[in-house]
Parts: sequence; structure tokens; C-alpha cells
Amino acid sequence: MRKKKTVEESMEQQAYCSAKTSWFAFGVLCVMAFIALIPLLWIVISSFKVEKEVIQAGGFLYLPKTWTLDNFKELLSADNKQLPIYFWFVNSIIVSGSQTVLAVLIYSMAAYAYAKLHFKGRDILFYTIMFLCSFPAITNIIPMYKMMHMFHWLNKPIALIVPGLAGIYNIFLIRQFMMAIPDVILESARIDGANEFRIYRQIVLPSCKPILIAVGLFTFTGSWNDFLWPSIAINNLDRLTLTAGLQLAKGVYGNKVPQMSAIATVAIVPMIILYLFTQKYFVKGISLSSGVKG
Repeated sequence: MRKKKTVEESMEQQAYCSAKTSWFAFGVLCVMAFIALIPLLWIVISSFKVEKEVIQAGGFLYLPKTWTLDNFKELLSADNKQLPIYFWFVNSIIVSGSQTVLAVLIYSMAAYAYAKLHFKGRDILFYTIMFLCSFPAITNIIPMYKMMHMFHWLNKPIALIVPGLAGIYNIFLIRQFMMAIPDVILESARIDGANEFRIYRQIVLPSCKPILIAVGLFTFTGSWNDFLWPSIAINNLDRLTLTAGLQLAKGVYGNKVPQMSAIATVAIVPMIILYLFTQKYFVKGISLSSGVKG
């Protein structure tokens, strides 16, 4: 009787310690999240202020006394020829959206080939491209520029879309996820007469939905936030993307914090909205633990 009571007390003590540790970890994460959100809050709040309030504010997180949308109206106006942010925003949507759709399709097809198809030199080819992933991306700038010039793609949206379709790391992520799909399911489909494309489309893709959404989010975010390559490949002011145009906005507005904050807010809002709608799949996909239930 005494031994049973001791075991129960030990289990209760362990449960108490576990709960205490969880609350402590939760508190630490909340503090870290708040610290990480401070710059974001400052940008969003400042975008609704007039310049006088930003200069005179005793604390940079103080709410504006007079909320104004004039900063956004000025920047997003289609008549703003000096900084056509409206067109930059549309260009970013087109480039990032197109690249994401094409990239997910190409990545998933390549990953399926490396994970489930058997052909000569498959593993050597896969590990070769994985080795290429170790080189800094900046080393590709000059060759990529020469290729775009040769194809007459410079100063066109296609010059921003196509180079982003060679994401080796994303192919690796999807391949690792596909490896968890039992081969017996695919073999059964082949016996029933299904070809490889049908197996890929009807069996593999639905099973990989979480990782595909996560990779799509990675791709869209990377394309949206890319600054260097659009600044090099695009020379026409109206064809720039939003992130690349921020440098020009800095030159125009200088130290005018409200206007610069408004531009930054416009740039980050789509990312926030996208993540809010895909966070469930994003977390599930990057954990690589969902697998396939038989």
C-alpha cells in the first residue's frame, strides 16, 4: 500500500514539475515574441502618424494622437509618378505568385523523381545538386545576368520568375516528405494500370499537401523579399518590385519616417495575411512528421 502511494506521489510530482516547466517556457517565448514584434509595431504605428508626432513623440510606441491615412493615400496613388508604389505592389504580386505556382509544380515533380522513380544515376545526380546548394547564391549573379541578357529577358518579369525555380533545398524538403509514402501504395496503383503522372497527381500530391504549402510559403516570401536580383535585372521604374523600390523611396523621402513606415507596412502586410491563413500547414509541413496513414 505504501509503495503504491509512493508511486502515485512520484507521478504527481513529475506532472507538477512538467506543468511548471511548460509555463516557464511559455513565458520566455512570450517575452521573446514581444521583443521580436517591437520593430513591427513601431513601423505600423508610425505609418499612421504625421511627421510632427514622430519627431516630438516621447516614446516610439505611443499611439498617434491623430490617426491619418494620408501617408498611404499619397504612396498608393496611381498618379504618383516619382514612386509608382501601386505598380510595384502589383508587380510583386504577379512575380511572387507566378514563381510560387511554377516552383511548387517543378519542385514536386523533381522530388517525386528522386524519391520514387528508379533510374540510372539518380542518387549521384541528387547528391551532386545538393553539393551545389553549398555555394553562396551571390556567386550566381554574374552568370545569371549573362543568361538573362542572352535570352533577352532583362527588364522583364520573366527574368525575376525563372531564376527562382531552381530551389534545391525545397526539392530536398519535398523529397524527404515523399520518402514516407509507402511504396506498396504506388505499386498497387501501377498494377491497376495507373501511369506515373496519374500516381503523382492523384496519390502523391494530396499526401504532400502540408509540405507543398510550406514550400510555397518559403518561395513566395523569398521572392517577395528579394532585393538584390530585381535591382540588377530591372531598369524600368514601373517594372520594379516593391522591395527593390524601397531603396528609391529612401532617396526620395530621406528621413521622413511616416512615409517610409507606410511603405514598409504595405510590404509586410501580405506576408502576415499569407502566414495567418497557412500557419497550420506551415508548422505541419516543416515538422516532416505527418507521414501517410495506411
